[in-house]
Formats: sequence, C-alpha cells, structure tokens
Amino acid sequence: MVLLHAEKLAVGYGGRILLKDIDIRLKAGHILTLIGPNGAGKSTILKTLSRQLHKIGGCIELDGRALEDFSPQEWARTLSLLLTQRPHTERMSNAEVVESGRYPYTGALGLLGEKDLQAVDSALKLLHIESLANVDFMHGSDGQKQRVLLARALCQEPRVLVLDEPTSYLDIRYKLDLLQILRQLAAERQLAIVMTLHELDLARKVSDEVLCIKDRQIRAYGPTEEIFEDGFIEDLYDLPGSYNSRFGNPELPPSEGPCKIFVIAGNGRGIPVFRHLQQRGLPFATGILHANDSDAELARQIANALIEEKPFCPIGDESFAHAVKLLDGMTTVICALEEERGDYGPGNERNRELLELARRRCRMVKADLSDL
Repeated sequence: MVLLHAEKLAVGYGGRILLKDIDIRLKAGHILTLIGPNGAGKSTILKTLSRQLHKIGGCIELDGRALEDFSPQEWARTLSLLLTQRPHTERMSNAEVVESGRYPYTGALGLLGEKDLQAVDSALKLLHIESLANVDFMHGSDGQKQRVLLARALCQEPRVLVLDEPTSYLDIRYKLDLLQILRQLAAERQLAIVMTLHELDLARKVSDEVLCIKDRQIRAYGPTEEIFEDGFIEDLYDLPGSYNSRFGNPELPPSEGPCKIFVIAGNGRGIPVFRHLQQRGLPFATGILHANDSDAELARQIANALIEEKPFCPIGDESFAHAVKLLDGMTTVICALEEERGDYGPGNERNRELLELARRRCRMVKADLSDL
C-alpha cells in the first residue's frame, strides 16, 4: 500500500523553485533514502514533505489525503521529523525531552498518562538510553543527543518518520544499531521512513528505494540495487576516484607516476599490500589474478595495471606472457603469496613460476613493506 505519495512536487524557498518534478510513491514498511552532493536540495525535500516548508507546486498525499487536510495535532500524530539542528533546553532531562514527543496525545494540560509513560519507556529502551534518562540533555554527547531526539520522534507513534542525517554524530556501533532499529520499526510498525544519508554503504544496506539528486535535478529514483550500478555513483558525486558497486566502497584513484612495482597476489593476500602502496603514493601493477578474486576487485580500482585470468581456470599462456612482458619494466617485485599458507594451487601455480622468473632476472623481490 502506498502511504506517502508526491506527484510533480516543486520545492524551494520564498516562492523560488529549487527542485521540481519530484515523484515519490513510498509504501508502508519501506525505507526511502535521498542521496546526492551537499546543497543538492535533499533537506528541502524533507522539510516540504513534513510541512516545515510550503510546497510551491504539485501535490503531497498521505494515505490518500492531502497534507493540507490534516490539523496540526493530527499531523503530529501522523509524522515525526528529526532534523540535524539540536534544540537548546533548560534543565530538561533526557526522559523529559523524550516525553515531549507525547504532547500530541496529552491534551492542553500536557499530563502524561500510563500509556504515555509506557511509550517513553519503550523508546528509551529501544535506543539503549534508559540509563541516561535522568541526565541533563545538554550534558550529553552529540551521539547521545541524537539517540534521545530519535526516541522523542518515535514517541509520537507516527506512520511516517522523516530523518535528516540520522547517523550524524554516531560511532559505527550506534550507526549500525540505529539502522537495524529502523528496519525493525519499518517492518513491525509498517512505518514509511524517508531520510537522507551521506554514508552510501549504509544507504545501500538499509534502503528499499533511493532518490538521487544533483544540480537541482532528480537524477534517478528506484530500487536500491538499480541505483547502485557501475559508474552511476561516480557521476552523481563527481568522484575523483571510483566506487565499487558490489561492496559499496569509494576508492581514491591510482597513484600517479611511473609504475615500477609489481605485486604477485591472489586469494585476498594482496589487499594489505595494495593499500600500503597506495597510501604511500607508489604506483603498482599486479597479477595474475582471477577475475573473481577479492584482490582483483580492489586492484581494478587502485592499481595502475592489472593482469586477469578467467574465474576457475588455470593461468593460461596469454595472461602469463602479458605478466612477463609487464615484469620487464619493473624494478621491484612484491610477492604476497606464501608457500606455508598454501597460497599456491592448481589455479595459480604459474604465479610461482612468475616469482622464480623475477628472481632469475635479478629483480628486487620483497615480502617486507617497511622500507617502501
């Protein structure tokens, strides 16, 4: 069931359009993440969807009703909003901040009943901050404040949750914890969640759909796996390096300059070597790697030259001859493979032959990277 629907939506400030032709169809239980460069208009869309800003054109419907048809109190029970700004409170405990999320239900006197207190307690436990309930909100860390404010938003028991950079200020543990909670809430409470994220790896893990914005235009909108395809993220962010669409990793570009180092690798053994060389700005070539090897995945992004072989096939004459030719221009060969670990097998036996060839040709063969 489509819960949140926007059609031909135009958003902006003071009647001036920043983005237009925004179409969204978000189902209950689904998470939509907005991604794109800073200043693209992601937060403006969130503020318009949540009635913080007036839309300039188009329509927004929630469960078939126009946003304008909701009274303020009814709207507060339907949608919760968490923006990046931090409120400044005067001597309010974390529990009292969370309790403020129940005001749409408490009436004019603002008195909390048993159901309200249960909702507060549940939100505190869900965000793992029950031990901080009596701590002054202003005395908490940025990460603690973020969790308190999210607990307040959940206390409203909304049908739609709108979050602007909810993982800001959180360490990696609480980022993953938060995303797990959001997925749980979406499924169990059939919440529709709209948020912005800068961490593309997290956006890919948690989102059902992604809306991409750049240069005041909607560049793409669709299922997550369709968005994170080869080449699209690099273009969206004008990356100086590359983006691994399979694993969600951005990478710096290969080091510049003459390539004089060859790395014999495979079975994932080359990855720490590749990282070491790139961090020191040393261009390198590598091979002979099977195309399905994790070493090859990284080498395609950061190596200056890569020799590949087909998956599950022994190293053939053509790729071996290519490696030998490339080896002639190198001054140093680093072998990441070790006999004792069983790194050689029928599939890559010729890498041992390549190593012996390097030794016979008096190339500097190394395993220790300390002096590179």
